[in-house]
Amino acid sequence: MTHGFQNAKRVQTSLLSGVEKKALIWMAERMPSCINSDHLTLVGLLSMLGAGAGYWLSSGNTAWLWMVNGMILLNWAGDSLDGTLARVRNRQRPRYGFYVDHVVDAVSAVFLLGGLALSGYMSATVAAGLLVAFLLLAVESYLATCTLGTFRLSHGLFSPTELRLLLMIGNAALSTRTEATILGGRYLLFDAGGVIGVAGMLLLFAWAAIRNTTALYCQERLP
Repeated sequence: MTHGFQNAKRVQTSLLSGVEKKALIWMAERMPSCINSDHLTLVGLLSMLGAGAGYWLSSGNTAWLWMVNGMILLNWAGDSLDGTLARVRNRQRPRYGFYVDHVVDAVSAVFLLGGLALSGYMSATVAAGLLVAFLLLAVESYLATCTLGTFRLSHGLFSPTELRLLLMIGNAALSTRTEATILGGRYLLFDAGGVIGVAGMLLLFAWAAIRNTTALYCQERLP
């Protein structure tokens, strides 16, 4: 049965959203007809597998970090363009697209953070913390989509696109330094960034959960 499913309102407020949307539409309009959204989704998944493998290999040679950056860029193209291509061609499959896209996102996060944990540039504990925080935020977003009809592609000024860009900058920085000095202590550069990332995502999760719980309570207030 499909009559109960409705497309959610998409909300995108990130720093690069305006430029990114125009670029994606431009690319989609020029995409060869032999390439469809499923192909792009597969590219996004395989590129994250490549990024994780690149991190693992970079433990012996930092040159592999440039491969990681290439894979992250390819992931942006596949992950961001698949839905745009479907909308431009009017070939949308709302339930299928929503489900597959977010299953792929979850698996991609495991590939990427697993590779980081194996690289030695980030401790396994911090990588696991990032994965848990990401999944909490993702689950909250999906539940809000189903219950409130609003799908937030970004939280505040940040979306996956901005996070990819920050990660690529961090990878470039790793070629010159792998540690940071904080309050007199020496820490892995990506551990420091990862802890900040975990804290930020958990705060966003808490804020979104409180906001959406309040909205749903008000909508379904008991007499």
